[in-house]
Amino acid sequence: MPFAYYQRLTPRQRQIYRESDAVAAIPLPRGRELHDQVGLLREALESGDRLRTQFAADRLLAAIAGRLGVPPLKTQILEVRPAKEWGELHGLYTTAHAGRTATVQVWMRTAQRRQVVRFRTFFRTLLHELCHHLDYELFRWPDSFHTEGFYQRETSLLKQLLPPEPLATGSAEGGP
Repeated sequence: MPFAYYQRLTPRQRQIYRESDAVAAIPLPRGRELHDQVGLLREALESGDRLRTQFAADRLLAAIAGRLGVPPLKTQILEVRPAKEWGELHGLYTTAHAGRTATVQVWMRTAQRRQVVRFRTFFRTLLHELCHHLDYELFRWPDSFHTEGFYQRETSLLKQLLPPEPLATGSAEGGP
């Protein structure tokens, strides 16, 4: 079922929307091989070091782009999320234009308390912005809409890239 804004789209945009909605996954070749890079990104983010986080995010997105055969993109990790009356901005994708490389921007600290965001939230935002890039470069759609398929593609990448959580041993009381 299309989101409410679908009714405001042109016929061509509706066609793109439907095409996007029909694609639920992005198979990532050798995605498990990137688990270590995801771990380095987690460590970098949790350290609060913006440059280290940017380096790790840039390296990971470059590896994903390479495996999917799409042009590379520039990664910018920024400090405190911009906030207005509408809320906080988590990430932003800018398409390639006029000879400039496409850019993914993700903020690593909350607007109110300026705390480092939780890794899963940060990582999902990073993948969300990457999915916009993939809409343009992998699928060759002239627009990138937030469809159910878009969110499913984001989740498919998340599941392929997040290492499995270690199994908890023992009971809640700490015994075996």
